[in-house]
Amino acid sequence: QVQLVESGGGSVQSGGSLRLSCAPFGYTYSSYCMGWFRQAPGKEREGVAAIDSGGSTSYADSVKGRFTISQDNAKNTLYLQMNSLKPEDTAMYYCALTMLVVTTTLYEHEYNYWGQGTQVTVSS
Repeated sequence: QVQLVESGGGSVQSGGSLRLSCAPFGYTYSSYCMGWFRQAPGKEREGVAAIDSGGSTSYADSVKGRFTISQDNAKNTLYLQMNSLKPEDTAMYYCALTMLVVTTTLYEHEYNYWGQGTQVTVSS
């Protein structure tokens, strides 16, 4: 049973930074893709960033140059460094994992494990 546990959310002013973490437990696959998604109130969930087991990354246009996805294989932890945050980045952020696709993808239907989410609030 794979469990994903996110942490690091919080409240920050516009222009600030936050780092989200995600620890997958019960997972030992060598080929995978992990991603960060977000959902703002009244909006659909959208892909933010993804990284595969080879280290390739992809980003949504709205966060390119501001957000960085990375993984620490020794700690088995996924990160999302978010800089230059904007009020429109306010959302619940979710960590996700898939073994169905082993290249980077931002399509949520291709992910089969999800965390509970962590709230990020950016004030102007």
